[in-house]
Amino acid sequence: MSQPLTLDQVARDTRAGLSDAERLWYSRHLLLSEVGEAGQRRLKRARVVIVGMGGLGSPAALYLAAAGVGRIGMVDGDRVDPSNLHRQVLYSEGDVGRRKTDAAAEALYRANPHVHVTAHAKRLSAANAEELILGYDVVIDGTDNFPARYALNDACGLAQKPYVYGSIHHFEGQVAVFDARRGPCYRCLFPAPPPAGAVPTCAEAGVLGVLPGVIGMIQATEAIKIILGIGEPLIGRVLTFDALDMSFQTLRLERNPGCPLCGPNPRIAKVEEVVSSCVARDHVDAPACPEVTAPELLALLEGGSKVTLVDVRQLHETADGIIPGAILIPLDELPGRAGEIDRASDVIVYCAMGVRSRRATALLADAGFARVRSLSGGFSAWRAAWRRPGSRRGAAASAA
Repeated sequence: MSQPLTLDQVARDTRAGLSDAERLWYSRHLLLSEVGEAGQRRLKRARVVIVGMGGLGSPAALYLAAAGVGRIGMVDGDRVDPSNLHRQVLYSEGDVGRRKTDAAAEALYRANPHVHVTAHAKRLSAANAEELILGYDVVIDGTDNFPARYALNDACGLAQKPYVYGSIHHFEGQVAVFDARRGPCYRCLFPAPPPAGAVPTCAEAGVLGVLPGVIGMIQATEAIKIILGIGEPLIGRVLTFDALDMSFQTLRLERNPGCPLCGPNPRIAKVEEVVSSCVARDHVDAPACPEVTAPELLALLEGGSKVTLVDVRQLHETADGIIPGAILIPLDELPGRAGEIDRASDVIVYCAMGVRSRRATALLADAGFARVRSLSGGFSAWRAAWRRPGSRRGAAASAA
């Protein structure tokens, strides 16, 4: 594999135009009158940052790199998990446990050694959003939670940068371009986060593996159109896609006159934290929801401590395994079946990733359970802890 370019080399090559190798690499682009050599040089000079290197960020990054976008930034603080692999096409089994930004950078350099990749191995928040998008021309949203989307929207609006939004759920997805200079923003579409439990995460509800590929590819297309100044970007429009009936619809979106960011009387002067109970709570402090880590739970069980384990996943999810001795009570059945749980015992609730278990823990605490905790990271974290060298539980610990 060719050695990746340094930033100095990128800057020098950009000033010099396209090399012979690049003209061959992008020859089909050069044949397009809307692109040509001038357009390809614009792509080479472009700087795009992708926030979230998961299902959406993976295909978007691959297509941007292949197309010759000269500088690609990646923002993600997660590591590759086996549950990512059916849709996050940048990664393979050998990447499990690695930082996503590290594995993604290697994959993009394999895809195109003529680009430069910058990894930001951290989570985006209101505190760092403006800093992370600084120096980039276009921002692509590959996040999966509302606080990050509001932070990105506000940072882009204040910095006057186009923000390419995408989201997925089950078999459906949507894409839009929010550019406060020319049209409505994300707050015009969603003035406030939805109420608790209204929008489950992929870890809770599932997602068709190919769906983020479709949506991420469209996001990359929109970014390329913006860079080249061709076509009609999805500004003031929301494109929706339904994979089951293979249909696309385009909905008009008007600027909200009362929008605090892009309306005639803006009130947002800096990016502020938007608190949403829909966010995956395993990354948010929640004092009212005590937690136990997977290694701590493993130590409790190996030490003979008596605890009551409650699995709030759906029945089909237990095909991946259960923690021995757990009571299966799906979250939506918990209010009516709480009487099956011993109130006098230490109760530990778990789900797939630690999201639903937090809601279940709060529900049980409100119902009068005095000692109830959520398993941080859910069954996925438990399985990793059980496989840790030195665990005495063996394969039976995750047998279904």
